[in-house]
Amino acid sequence: MSRLRSRADTRSGTRVRTRARARTRPPLALALPALLAVAFLLLPLVGILVRTQWGELGDHLTSPGVVEALKLSLLVSLWALALSLLLGVPLAWLLARVEFKGKALVRSLVLLPMVLPPTVGGVALLLGFGRRGLLGPWLEGTFGITLPFHTSGAVVAATFVAMPFLVISLEGALGGLRQRYEETAASLGASPVRVFFTVTLPMVAPGLIAGAALTWARALGEFGATITFAGNLPGTTQTLPLQVYLLLQDKPEAATSVSLLLLAIAMGVLIALRGRWTGTPVAREAAPAPVPEEPPTEGAHTAGSARTTTGVGGVAPPHDGGRWPLHATVTGFNELTLDAEPGTTIAVVGENGAGKTTLLRALLGLTPRAHAELRLGDTDVTALPPHERQVAWVPQDGALFPHLTAVANTAYGLRARGVPRAQARREALAWLDRLGVLHLADRRPAQLSGGQAQRVALARALAARPRLLLLDEPLAALDQTTRARVRHTLRTHLAGFGGVCLIVTHDPVEAVSLADRVLVLADGRALQDAPPAEVTRHPRSPWVARMLGRNAWPGTASADGLTLAAGGRLVVAEALPEGAKALAIIAPEAVSVYTDRPGGSPRNVWPGTVREITAVGSRLRVLVASDTAPDLVAEITPDAAAELGLVDGASVWTSVKATEVTLVRL
Repeated sequence: MSRLRSRADTRSGTRVRTRARARTRPPLALALPALLAVAFLLLPLVGILVRTQWGELGDHLTSPGVVEALKLSLLVSLWALALSLLLGVPLAWLLARVEFKGKALVRSLVLLPMVLPPTVGGVALLLGFGRRGLLGPWLEGTFGITLPFHTSGAVVAATFVAMPFLVISLEGALGGLRQRYEETAASLGASPVRVFFTVTLPMVAPGLIAGAALTWARALGEFGATITFAGNLPGTTQTLPLQVYLLLQDKPEAATSVSLLLLAIAMGVLIALRGRWTGTPVAREAAPAPVPEEPPTEGAHTAGSARTTTGVGGVAPPHDGGRWPLHATVTGFNELTLDAEPGTTIAVVGENGAGKTTLLRALLGLTPRAHAELRLGDTDVTALPPHERQVAWVPQDGALFPHLTAVANTAYGLRARGVPRAQARREALAWLDRLGVLHLADRRPAQLSGGQAQRVALARALAARPRLLLLDEPLAALDQTTRARVRHTLRTHLAGFGGVCLIVTHDPVEAVSLADRVLVLADGRALQDAPPAEVTRHPRSPWVARMLGRNAWPGTASADGLTLAAGGRLVVAEALPEGAKALAIIAPEAVSVYTDRPGGSPRNVWPGTVREITAVGSRLRVLVASDTAPDLVAEITPDAAAELGLVDGASVWTSVKATEVTLVRL
């Protein structure tokens, strides 16, 4: 109840602070210039509204000259938009995705028409594409194309000044799109062009639409470059802004009416863009709440098992049927060699920065930090691009494509490899059925829970018929209950996989329960590569020992035990050659805790202070810091802790028998 009151108080306090911020008056020194700026921008627009002769507005806008100019403006602006899309979209992608020399110069060229006086732009177009320009004589002599004083010239002028709006808007959207989606699509077999049209463009649609709308509006209102480069020929190059210019000389009232039309179009575009198209990748529809994970009942489990045998609609679950051993030699940041037989699952562990993800990306061919000479079965795929390696990747968040349903996501790799649509859908449904998420086939990722999304991501990777499967912390984002369920599902389906699977994990349960081998990385090198039982008994890394819940003290063997690297000495029962480097492994349950100095047989005794007490299942872990030994974790029962009166800051003694210390020679 107190927690509920606390939360309510917190929410109430937040509302009060929000209202207080909303009522805060801005300083006059800032508010006054801001209001003047608004007035400065608003007054000309009010002038148009006030001076418009509303009774004659219809006559002015339907006059033959205005109608003809409007039609021409729409024609020119739409062609300018099409040309901007054709040229500007690839240019925006290049600026957002490719590093090359002169990139800053190219971006400056893109921005130049936005700051260049339009008439200067028209002069530049004349000198470039005019009859006496650099390219004009060749265009006229070879193709018979004359741009100046022609409708095509008006299109070129409008494109020149408007295309930067598309490029800048789309580049910003591409910069906000995580490349993980595109890399995942490539790992499923999609070529770069297919990735661009099926993943990249749909996900940056808001930025593309915003840029296209601004480009069209800017092209519709172009004046200076058009009149300088294309002239002012009625029916040929006389667009609506040029018509306004002419009307100002003879019929200013009509010019005001036409200006109002252009103003309304511009404001309509901006109002339509406001709050809806932000230029960044966002979900384009509201998604219902995710379906919660439900533990399968016994009957449902039996039914699922039956479906696994037959698949959907009588189609057996698809398998490539091949067997692909792995051989990889990795150089660069990572320096190691990997060999594994078909069906082997390798858990890759190590502390942050050890090179785990870099190893996976090297096998995918996606990083310059490391290079992998990779052979899968009898095929050397080293020189192949990522989409031709048949190496499927499941990143930590799954990277499901948000604009596709679960079944479309699962079928993506099959379609990328040329499988007909109907067959790809049948196989995708079979894989979703195998992983227990067939009922979610038509849902989008935003409508899935974490566990459901991970199973769909796994189904998508397996459906792509990979020869090597890479999983980067696939269960890290799941709660404990869901993680156990998905771990069981993953273990079941990896058992029938004909290739090799690498799983990056920080969870010792995953490493032990899913893997046939555990690869321990440190600074990009293989510190240990052994079965889970061996790594559990004899970890060769302090980090791995701590991950497994062990105390790990590195040191140097001496005549009477181990001289610890962190200071102090440790008496051990096992003898090592003097000077040998070793890691002392002490299980937390082997550490005894006392309130007074113990007597008897323990030969390793240290005074210390309780720094932290945490619950692990039905037992407590006590972290004890000492001036004479490294930090030590002990595991005791709650009853023992109560009897000892353990609290943070309490003074205690710890001891470890020499026979309880395991030495791992480094």
